Amino acid sequence: MQKLPLHIVALVHNEAQPSSYIVLLKEEAGERRLPVVIGTFEAQAIASAAEGVKPNRPFTHDLLANTLRTFSIQLEEVLISDLRDNVFYATLVCSSPDGQIYEIDSRTSDALALAIRFACPIFTYRPIIDQAGIIWENAPEKSLPAGKRGLSAYSDEELLTMLEEALEQEHYERAATIRDEIARRKSN
Repeated sequence: MQKLPLHIVALVHNEAQPSSYIVLLKEEAGERRLPVVIGTFEAQAIASAAEGVKPNRPFTHDLLANTLRTFSIQLEEVLISDLRDNVFYATLVCSSPDGQIYEIDSRTSDALALAIRFACPIFTYRPIIDQAGIIWENAPEKSLPAGKRGLSAYSDEELLTMLEEALEQEHYERAATIRDEIARRKSN
């Protein structure tokens, strides 16, 4: 089955479900977008990696990336491999130093957080984008991997939510970065 390349174009707050976000993946050779609903923690993991924020202690996704690198395992690609009952399924395609290829089942949100950390390509199959792809007029177009979407792209409400969550999870460096963005806006 032919794989279609995707790239992350936006991470937006899901107004329909306040405790979740939507990652928008755009097909490279078309206008359709694949909206993937993810949790707050995963959104923070994607945003922090895209912004180049280095936590004092590794987040879970950083821990996994560090572990893979320690054992010289490379994440070659992320494949959004299935869609069942409105749930996306993903596969991490990894290679070992001896050339072995391993496919590891993953939640799509975790796979995307790792894809950013490894700067690896993201793919899906045509039937998946045919079924779930949408054309979104006026969709946000801030490419995370290339453009490194910064905090300035988030609304004031989103920043306050992110600040509360960072403090609850004791991610104080991230909270300080968010606090500084809020203060910068107030001073303007």
